[in-house]
Formats: sequence, structure tokens, C-alpha cells
Amino acid sequence: MGGLTMPKPLVEIGERPVLWHVMQIFAAQGFTDFVLALGYGGDDIKRYFLEYDWRSRDFTLAFGDGGERFLTPNDIVGWRITFADTGLETMTGARVRKAMRYIEQDRFFVTYADGVADIDLHALVKLHRQRGLLSTITGVKAFTRFGLMETDDQDRVTGYKEKPQVDALINGGFMLFERGVLPYLDGDDGLVLEQEPLRRLADDRQLGVYHHSGFWRAMDTFKEAQELNALWGQTAPWKVW
Repeated sequence: MGGLTMPKPLVEIGERPVLWHVMQIFAAQGFTDFVLALGYGGDDIKRYFLEYDWRSRDFTLAFGDGGERFLTPNDIVGWRITFADTGLETMTGARVRKAMRYIEQDRFFVTYADGVADIDLHALVKLHRQRGLLSTITGVKAFTRFGLMETDDQDRVTGYKEKPQVDALINGGFMLFERGVLPYLDGDDGLVLEQEPLRRLADDRQLGVYHHSGFWRAMDTFKEAQELNALWGQTAPWKVW
């Protein structure tokens, strides 16, 4: 039998979990109150943050009488993280519903732990408020994971594009909701946010889109993780902090 795999949010980009990168995007723009809807690997995510100081800072450890003394600053000072256990098999819509009991504000972001972008979150909030809708999702141009061939009428390849951007919008994962979305999240633990809830919001004309034309990447595969690590080693476009 194979061993358990690392939860995707803890897969590292530049020696920090992708979850840390996503949270930094928010924190850099003043959004520092987080609720993590935990499932598989939840204990590992809790442990990462509980051990964050000694993982990320220099310190002196005096045995017997002094304990530890940290020598370098904590780079996530001011973050407030609530760890909400939402179940191992729970789907995305049900996770949001369960996490909402810890959300005090009437308006809140929802995102995944595997997508990074140089998104202007304040512009997203401004557009959302102007429209007065219950929800706004970020639309980004999709990239196909397959190369596209161009052919002539004799079935000869006349051109080839490796993973081109296609003329379609997908959900980039940076979403803004009002508390009024709660009735749309009724259901059991199998409720998928991207299916019935968003479809019903769209049917009721309560789902807006914020067009993000800048950098965006999701980390769904090992190859994508490699690509993001390579970018981090150069100039990471999503590093807005």
C-alpha cells in the first residue's frame, strides 16, 4: 500500500506552502482574518501554523532556565486564523456553510488553497459593492493543458501551440459573498459550491464576475508546482507583499 500524500495546501513553493502564499496575497492588502475550512490533512495544517515560529525564525534556546528567544521577526504578525474542522469527505459548498459560523462580517471572501494571482482585491470589493449582488467571482482566461494543432484541409499540421490561452473565462477562485448566500448553501455534506449554489445564484441574477486580466495560476499538478517554483526563483508575479 502507498503512503498518504501531502495535502495540496502544504505543497511548497519556495519552501513555503502554497496556502501561505494565498494567505499572503490577502494579508498584503489588509485582509488578515482567516477561517480555514479543514478536511484531509487538517491536523498537518494546524501543526504547520502552531510550529510556525520555530520553522521560520532564528532563535536561541536556553535549556533549563530561559526557554526560547526569537532573534528574527515573525512575518505573519497580525494574522488571526480560525481552524474549522469541516469533515474529511465534505464538499466545497458544505465546507463554506460550516465555516460561516465563525465568520462575523456580513461580507467575506472565499477562495481555494491552490491558486495564486496578482489580483487587486480592493477593486474586486469595489465592483461587488457597486453592483449590490450577493456574490462576485473572479473570471480569468483559461489555459488548456493540451497542445492545440492547426490543420489544413489535407490533414497536414500547419501550426502547433503548446498550452495556449483559450477564449473562455473560468472561475479563478477569488470569490466575494454576502451573508445572504446562506440559503443557497442548504444541503448535505455533498454540496459542491461550483454546482447548484453558483448555478442558483446565476439563475437569480445574483452572481457577478470580476475580470482579472493579470497573472493567475492554479497548482493542480506536479508540473504546475514545478512551474510556480521556477517563477518564485525569478520574480513571482503574485508576490504583492
